Amino acid sequence: MTRGRTSSASRHRLDLIAIVVPEPEADDPGRDQTLSPEHVEIIELCSGVPQSIAELAAGLDLPVGVVRVLVGDLVEDELVHVTRPVPPAELPDVNILREVINGLRAL
Repeated sequence: MTRGRTSSASRHRLDLIAIVVPEPEADDPGRDQTLSPEHVEIIELCSGVPQSIAELAAGLDLPVGVVRVLVGDLVEDELVHVTRPVPPAELPDVNILREVINGLRAL
């Protein structure tokens, strides 16, 4: 499936929680004869609801490393894009949000 590759040339970090979203142009991946059945299945799984790398690996019953390589191929071909959730360190502090809410209520 990966033709012996253990990583893709993609510049994106494909963490387990990275969300895979199909591009609008990838509406019929079955037409592209260069895609493997696994590539097509990844696009089809994500077309209804964007899924994480971990969800794709479970849904396809493939190792996570294989799914990362396959998704990297799709990213390079611009058939999907990958988004990463905001890291917890970059989220606002809960105490600050509570203070803002309390301040707004006081108005």
